[in-house]
Amino acid sequence: MAIVFDGTRESYVEGLSEFLGSGRNTLPEWVTDLRREAISGFGNTGFPMLSDEEWRFTNLDVLRRTSFSIVGNGISDVSEKTVDSYGFSGLSCVRLVFVNGRFASPPSDELRDEEGVIATSLSKAACEYSDLVRNHLARYADYEKDPFISLNTSYFEDGVFIYVPDGVVFEKPVHVLYISTDEGQPMFVNPRNLIVVGQSSGAKVVEHYVSTSQNVYFSNVVTEVVCGENANLEHYRLEFESQKAFNFSTLRVNQRKNSNIASHSVLCGGALVRNNIHPVLAGEGCNSDIYGLFMSEGRQHMDNFMRVEHASPHCDSRQFYNGVLDGRSKGVFHGRIMVHEGAEKTDAKQTNRNLLLSDMAQIDTKPQLEIYNDDVKCTHGATIGQMDEEALFYLCSRGIPMRKAKIIMLRAFTNETLENMSISSIRDALEDSVMQWFERRLENGSGR
Repeated sequence: MAIVFDGTRESYVEGLSEFLGSGRNTLPEWVTDLRREAISGFGNTGFPMLSDEEWRFTNLDVLRRTSFSIVGNGISDVSEKTVDSYGFSGLSCVRLVFVNGRFASPPSDELRDEEGVIATSLSKAACEYSDLVRNHLARYADYEKDPFISLNTSYFEDGVFIYVPDGVVFEKPVHVLYISTDEGQPMFVNPRNLIVVGQSSGAKVVEHYVSTSQNVYFSNVVTEVVCGENANLEHYRLEFESQKAFNFSTLRVNQRKNSNIASHSVLCGGALVRNNIHPVLAGEGCNSDIYGLFMSEGRQHMDNFMRVEHASPHCDSRQFYNGVLDGRSKGVFHGRIMVHEGAEKTDAKQTNRNLLLSDMAQIDTKPQLEIYNDDVKCTHGATIGQMDEEALFYLCSRGIPMRKAKIIMLRAFTNETLENMSISSIRDALEDSVMQWFERRLENGSGR
């Protein structure tokens, strides 16, 4: 039996009792207590309004008008061939597959190796490694203030749990594939991911979101990351969902002394997308690099909200986000660097560049610095423009056809972020996808 939410605050709050009684909640009792506590956060706030400063460029009325359902207890069949089609050529990895937010085994490769590395579903980990999960789950993502984190904490059923113990550098990437299928009605899914990288350890994690059809659904993702002292994490979020989907995601990172994280986001799918990235550099000597590329067309709306908190001294952060917009699409970049009192010797830089391929495309960009310490170095900047006519003329004057000249310029623009990816097979696949996207735009008369 489906649990239906009609878009109102009350339906999401009251639906939790039905969810808990439906047999879908198979996690320990402490998770049930957490759910009940978290739903009160959404009950207090509801969905954000345009009057909320952090949402002033994104209207959620269409989300409020749409009904969604949590359907069935089973997992839809997805063939091995379909799963393989979302892989990356030549990439040797640990693969975990989730269908409509639920773990699919097979075709997943669960890992519990001799060095203590764990890669499995969160629902299994919450039972098998209860103390470890409980020490970190919902400790960092604030479900009291953020309504989407509140909903996810209340209704998540599964997600990935990755644990790398102290002193272990796990070289093989973990590919976490989330597949959405058409269940005949708009679904509400809440993937919840927990990644713990121990002291002097390292890992690479790829979150990959796709859809087998162009259907309407509400995907609400929360990923919590803990980087121990001297740890290194390379994290990817690849969003290629249905062009009709609502996709909201939060990446919340807690960095301890001398840890390093590189975050890579590539967004192409979704009708309404909100991408939240919130690292907290909690220990001295941390480094956080955030790279992003978003590409929109038609009437897509993509909102990127960055909040980088420098909470300790001698920390560095870099944000490089590029947007390519076509049709009547709209993009948002709201980047905030927060330097707390006592976080001296902070070095932070934020850059947002946007390329408009249509007169009707629109971008709102708001770089922001919030500094409570004197001895810091912080810069930010944003640019909005179209293809450089002089550069195109120069390329064409050297005998390069106009179509190829435009592709060369787009490749240069998008590679500013893609070239920082260390996994070459993923970087190459994304470069091909970007070129295919742009070639379609040229065929449709866009990309001027």
